[in-house]
Amino acid sequence: MEWRHICVDMQRMFAEETPWHVPWMETVLPQIRELAERHAQRTIFTRFVPPPKPDDLPGTWRTYYRKWWMMTGEQLPREMVDVVPCLKKLIPPARCFDKRVYSPWFDGSLHAALSGEQVSTLVISGGETDVCVMATVMGAIDLGYRTIILKDAVCSVADQTHDASLELMGNRFSVQLEVMNTEEFLASA
Repeated sequence: MEWRHICVDMQRMFAEETPWHVPWMETVLPQIRELAERHAQRTIFTRFVPPPKPDDLPGTWRTYYRKWWMMTGEQLPREMVDVVPCLKKLIPPARCFDKRVYSPWFDGSLHAALSGEQVSTLVISGGETDVCVMATVMGAIDLGYRTIILKDAVCSVADQTHDASLELMGNRFSVQLEVMNTEEFLASA
């Protein structure tokens, strides 16, 4: 089984005190760090990169960034887009793919890289469960990857939607998706 760990958006702008702060990141970081340190060469970090200005993206993204203007490139210090320091030190051999939307599959570069490496299984960690993690999982399923969510290594701002998302994905996509703890995965990796 050729697998990769996709660590979704474990970035400073979500880990630190910003309008997009995700307090639960601190709780899941030890599990993510354990997996990423043991398998840095198999780890891929995705980074959600806001545009410089709200009008740099089309349609409803423009509206979104008009609401969150303080999180655009003009306002947010550039280093806040970085992966949190304890994970950033793993790059390289870990890799990083940037994205402008929730899904890392949108521009095709991640799938092309994984296909070139004949990867068949993706292990998903990071945040947020009900936004970018879900987009990552849905795209992985659509592309035919065996997909594993590490339930103790994903997080969200809202406990209710986090729990509901895990339940929905675990039940609705049970043939294409496995939900397990990090320790269970590491024991089998």
